[in-house]
Amino acid sequence: MHSLNDPAGFWNALADLVGSAAVKIDRPKGSCHPRYPEHVYPLDYGYLDGTIAADGSGIDVWVGSLPTREIAGVVCAVDTAKRDAEIKILLGCTPEEAAVVLRFHNEGSQSALFLPRSGDLP
Repeated sequence: MHSLNDPAGFWNALADLVGSAAVKIDRPKGSCHPRYPEHVYPLDYGYLDGTIAADGSGIDVWVGSLPTREIAGVVCAVDTAKRDAEIKILLGCTPEEAAVVLRFHNEGSQSALFLPRSGDLP
């Protein structure tokens, strides 16, 4: 059992989850959102195969340019139009890429914040 405020436990549990699932990229960098073509993905975007997020699909991931797919942090996003909230895991992202992802999730009806695994907020 973890304490109520155990950042190491959270990041370790998330690393276990990421390490036990294949990353599936279904929206490569430069592709358009299937329902909102004005939204172009600035990085590879996909999900962890065999996982379930709040929306019933796999847990979302962004994959950056770093050669390792270590967890850089998570984006916590709220979309008032869709009336949902979820997290997106950033894998192998530089601080600059994390900032790009955060801007992507702060457009239109979305609002988001970035929780870095370590370091400063973008």
